[in-house]
Amino acid sequence: MEAFVLAAGLGSRLRPLTNDRPKALVEINGKTLLEINLLKIAAYGVKHCVVNVHYMADMLVRYIEEREWPMKVTISDERELLLDTGGALKHAASLFSGNEPVLIHNVDVLSDLDLTDLYDFHCHKGNLVTLFASDRDSKRKLLFDTMGRLRGRSGNVEGRDLTPLAFNGISIVNPDLFDLLPEDDHPYPIIDCYVELSKTHTIGCYTTSCQWLDVGTPEAVEKAKKIWK
Repeated sequence: MEAFVLAAGLGSRLRPLTNDRPKALVEINGKTLLEINLLKIAAYGVKHCVVNVHYMADMLVRYIEEREWPMKVTISDERELLLDTGGALKHAASLFSGNEPVLIHNVDVLSDLDLTDLYDFHCHKGNLVTLFASDRDSKRKLLFDTMGRLRGRSGNVEGRDLTPLAFNGISIVNPDLFDLLPEDDHPYPIIDCYVELSKTHTIGCYTTSCQWLDVGTPEAVEKAKKIWK
């Protein structure tokens, strides 16, 4: 398994913490969000991780290059245009081997999710994409059928046997996905692609009980400092 950490965003919700740094370099008890997630990913045996950059890209690239990491870390450069999650994955596609699944992880998500279990589940199911999801408060829930397959968005699809779940910013994709995505000459969200692809491919969900936090606001940062010692 390879990995892709989404770290290019503007971090607008994290201001003023991101006035002088990219959100990937916001610290939790002395460790940056990027460091926490890269070390976790490496601990699960990942040997290569791609990190995309845009906002304060020079600072983030310098931070990565000046440190030794327990795996190879490659930069996907989005300085010219912030590509959103979908465009970012298409733009980075050539940086992966194309031979194994790719873990996609938002840099501002912290969790103790067992990535080996997620990977094994993904491979066992034979999904094109497996989304880590849960029944938590969210205005942007996705709908899954009784087999755990994506069927649409909450509010856009009718059906009594569909379960609304929120995507938690961690997923695994097969490299076959790259060729199915639109070109990277414009930004677009990956979830829109997944909803469309679910009509012809299996986009599944993985659910489990674990500690999870979206560290997207200063308040969430303070909460994370109490949880992640």
